[in-house]
Amino acid sequence: MYFIIKGMVRGFVKEHKKDISTWFGFENQIIEAIRHPQQQSDHSLEYLQALENCQLVRIPYSLTDSLSAHCPEWNIIGRKILEIQYYQAAERSIIARIPNAAGRYLKLESTAFDIDRIPQRYLASYLGIRLETLSRIRNRAGGQDLKMMA
Repeated sequence: MYFIIKGMVRGFVKEHKKDISTWFGFENQIIEAIRHPQQQSDHSLEYLQALENCQLVRIPYSLTDSLSAHCPEWNIIGRKILEIQYYQAAERSIIARIPNAAGRYLKLESTAFDIDRIPQRYLASYLGIRLETLSRIRNRAGGQDLKMMA
């Protein structure tokens, strides 16, 4: 796991020869690649990529395991971190289920995401659309007729 002090990171998976962005992490967030909690595999299906110069703090799983065993208050902190990560995963799940691209974009725009920092090709990948479609949606959003598309 990592804590982002400064910068932006994306998580992505590879499907054939294509990268599919699954999430974006910003300052003051804890990030990690997907892993099964009971399996000690060193490999994840998900990749992490810094999209800006980053300052990160590495948090080894052995540290969190030790804290859980020796510091009862860590369990409260860990639960709160999990609540935040669960909420973020639920938000991503909702966005993924919105049937049209304009609706997904509007939902994402209404979150705490700083979408202007995200390179357009990764944002398009995250929304499951082509770069050209994202460009059209963003142009319409500037003209305020986007809500009719959603």
